[in-house]
Amino acid sequence: MDDYSIIKRLELKDSVMLAGWMDDASDIGQRTLDYIIRQTECELCAEILPDTFFPMSGVSVVDDVAQFPECKFYSSQHRNLLVFRGNIPRMDWYRFLQAVIDVAQIYRVKEIYTVGAMVSVAAHTMPRILVAIANTAEVKSELEPYNVMTDSDFETPAGQKPTLSSYLAWLAGQRNITAVNLWVPVPFYLVQAEDPRACKRLIYFFNDKYKLGVDFTGLDAEIASQNRKMAALFQKSPVIESYVRRLETGEGLDAEQSEQLVNEVLEHLKKDG
Repeated sequence: MDDYSIIKRLELKDSVMLAGWMDDASDIGQRTLDYIIRQTECELCAEILPDTFFPMSGVSVVDDVAQFPECKFYSSQHRNLLVFRGNIPRMDWYRFLQAVIDVAQIYRVKEIYTVGAMVSVAAHTMPRILVAIANTAEVKSELEPYNVMTDSDFETPAGQKPTLSSYLAWLAGQRNITAVNLWVPVPFYLVQAEDPRACKRLIYFFNDKYKLGVDFTGLDAEIASQNRKMAALFQKSPVIESYVRRLETGEGLDAEQSEQLVNEVLEHLKKDG
């Protein structure tokens, strides 16, 4: 029995798949991919069946609503695009990722990009870089024109489990599919909040490389809104502003200052909607 269900077959050829995981830092994966899904008018086309990979007895409840795991694929025939976003499986990563790649091959995917966030000590006002780890040397040269750092050689520390994105890239390579793990830095004090600048940096890359026709008006409005909220916080608390300015100059903060920055930013952003 297959671990996936095909809901709608669309004819894609030499397509690209974007993949991300829910509940990462600042919800970067979900927010980035949801924006792309909306902008490219992707349709739900397939899903990974959850029973094998998630304990149904452990379903979380938020605001009295059960949060069932989702692992769904969306496709745009016009953009030759497949998008996968899902919860991180609790069991059997290998079988789960094999199912993801099975679906990718049904839709004739030739390239897979995972998107994710890495926690940064830089200020939210600083320009965002993209860091890429690819499963082939050839793809690195293709990424250079897009201002992507490709010289990072990451290896999972001994005794630790690889990230799900790294595992997916390795398994894709076993099936001769190019795969790239794409990471964007998120300031540590925005990990539990939104980071529209980080989302925009990722989306801008995909829009530039694959001509997706994305309208950034919505994201720009989110960035402007966050700028106003942070400006209001700085006006109310000069100390918090001074901490961010120190991060801008690379000074750094001690543990107590970092904790104060996280708490006050999160409280202010939540209070301000």
